[in-house]
Amino acid sequence: MTTGAATRVFLARLAGIGVFDPTGEQLGKVRDGIVVLRIGTNPPRLTGLVVEVQPRRRIFVPMTKVTAIDAGQVIVTGTLNLRRFEQRGNETLVTAELLDRTVELVDSDQHVSILDVAVEQSRTRDWFVTQLYVRKPGRGLRRHGDSLIVDWDDVRGLSLPAADQPVEQLLARLDTMRPADVADIIHDLSPKRRMEVARGLDDEQLADVLEELPEDDRVEIVQQLEAERAADVLEEMDPDDAADLISELPPEQAADLLQRMEPEDAEDIRRLLTYDELSAGGMMTTEPIVLAPDATVADALAQIRNPDLSPALASQVYVTRSPTETPTGRYLGTCHFQQLLREPPGTLVASLVDTNLVPVGPDAPLDIITRHFAAYNLVALPVVDENNHLLGAVTVDDVIDHMLPEDWRDDDDELIGGVGNGD
Repeated sequence: MTTGAATRVFLARLAGIGVFDPTGEQLGKVRDGIVVLRIGTNPPRLTGLVVEVQPRRRIFVPMTKVTAIDAGQVIVTGTLNLRRFEQRGNETLVTAELLDRTVELVDSDQHVSILDVAVEQSRTRDWFVTQLYVRKPGRGLRRHGDSLIVDWDDVRGLSLPAADQPVEQLLARLDTMRPADVADIIHDLSPKRRMEVARGLDDEQLADVLEELPEDDRVEIVQQLEAERAADVLEEMDPDDAADLISELPPEQAADLLQRMEPEDAEDIRRLLTYDELSAGGMMTTEPIVLAPDATVADALAQIRNPDLSPALASQVYVTRSPTETPTGRYLGTCHFQQLLREPPGTLVASLVDTNLVPVGPDAPLDIITRHFAAYNLVALPVVDENNHLLGAVTVDDVIDHMLPEDWRDDDDELIGGVGNGD
């Protein structure tokens, strides 16, 4: 079975089978699998295999180099690093550490022992533990009880609570999670541990997480960060979220942080702070995709492909006269990405603008904005001043954010599905 299909592989059965290159030459034998356990019910990720090569050296083969797993062989491609394998703190060896381990069935509280671990490949081509082959304890004269296959989230006992993990290990496990899920975990930590984790995240990660945290948590973190670091993190945040956070800080600290930020970033935030929080100006981002009339469809699609853009911002581009930095020259209209996909790459965006989408002014209140979104099925809405200069765009996620109660982030029990699996 190849890794390209959604196949299931039991890892214990791989022990001892040969590892070959595409020409059929044997490179070594599988000795173990390496998984990274994650928080809560998030399934562990299989990162690679421990392979024994001559002379009796064990090396790490990442799953990105595994092209096929058949009943009797593993095929790998590319150059292998022959450096001796050294287990990291956040890694768990399947055969050596998981097999025979006792866990508890969620539905019955019965203890079972692990006999094998099954992994499957996701749409992102990552491998995740999906099932466990377990054995119940024997009864009476029977030494062994019944064996059965259970889903990963049907057992407990293989994931530590976030508060009990070393900071380095916790950070490693948070690294693959969505910002909203990381924020949920950080929110539940003690203030001391919360700051330890916040200081361990890089600027971009921390910025994304701050945007998802309740007001009290993010203010607490920013107030305890070193001033230069706090300014750097604010620069990484979306301008509208950074403005909201700045407005929650004591005036002296807010002024100091704005002074430390890059002038262009600080100016965007100062402009947003002049608007009411529940107005279009207070909710908009000042960094939508803006193009001049002579830009082409290829130019627009290149901008949309930016992975740092939210889906809502990437849904459309705004065409204006120069300058194209907000506040721009005269706003001409909007190009929707679906229309861009249907046009030849050399077509000018000026010929495709939708002039029927009526923008709003920066003082438009929340109820007017929500009516626009509902009436026209929008995911983003341009905001212009009285001279028709584009000031920014309001996205649907910010509208929903402001429609929910202030403490909605605390009600994580109401979220469908709980913590995501990071796929």
